[in-house]
Amino acid sequence: MTDGKPKSVVVAVLTYKRPEDLALALPRLLAQALSVDVPATVMVVDNDPEASGLPTVESAASALLRYVHEPRPGIAAARNRALHEASKDDVLVFIDDDEVPSENWLKDLLALYHSSGAAAVVGPVISEYAQVPERWISEGRFFDRRRLPTGTSLTVAATNNLLLDLEKIRSHGLEFDERFGLSGGSDTLFTRRLVRLGELMVWCDEAYVVDRVPVGRLTRNWVLRRALRSGNSAARVGLELAEGPWETAAERARNLGLGGIRILGGMARLAVGAATGSIGQRARGLRTIARGAGMASGAFGYVYSEYRRR
Repeated sequence: MTDGKPKSVVVAVLTYKRPEDLALALPRLLAQALSVDVPATVMVVDNDPEASGLPTVESAASALLRYVHEPRPGIAAARNRALHEASKDDVLVFIDDDEVPSENWLKDLLALYHSSGAAAVVGPVISEYAQVPERWISEGRFFDRRRLPTGTSLTVAATNNLLLDLEKIRSHGLEFDERFGLSGGSDTLFTRRLVRLGELMVWCDEAYVVDRVPVGRLTRNWVLRRALRSGNSAARVGLELAEGPWETAAERARNLGLGGIRILGGMARLAVGAATGSIGQRARGLRTIARGAGMASGAFGYVYSEYRRR
């Protein structure tokens, strides 16, 4: 880099059996690459063993676009492949294949990266529904995401809208833990480790992306399974970060206790919802119970693999 300005930027979009979503995403991402004043490319990392994304990439036919096939199962393997493929680049930006970037998304991420000197910059994700969801989903507000003032320091983030300074990542030898590849949580562990190593991670509220929530996720079953997985992976990440037997025991007890509190709190919210007729209270009560169950089970070493493949 020169004066804090990267010499090269790679936008990595990880995909798995979503050729239609990928076809919508690529023109927008290529436009983003052309919009910035540093050399930028788009890299598709296809995690489907059958390489279902290749025809879509070939049809895009752009010199700024490259295709990488990573057949090993799990999103952590795909994330690590992106890191390895960008070994000669300065900045790597992750975005999901079902997301649409805002007009100045990449510009805004890079501007804050340049001004802050952060090792990572995180942007918000705004959800839009493929169809109007049932009241249980909408009143439960399950797809509402956080918004923070630009420049806010963070301790954890996902990779659905994340810029990484690769020089700093490489200096720490950081990679995504592939034991979390089919359960989720490798991005949580990665970013928590990055901050623990003393690096700065900041929020850029202007650099938002729009997540298109498909019909298959607008169900009670999907929402509750996601809450269970989220609690489970959070507990496992905490245990992974614990140092020594005493800290591990304390972390295990903490997650068991917090999980139990969430289960009891969720049951209380369910009761309030039943008494008041509030669909939202009942929905959020069930989700709280599911997350608590995930945390408690994770404390005992149970692994819920949401992304397991047949």
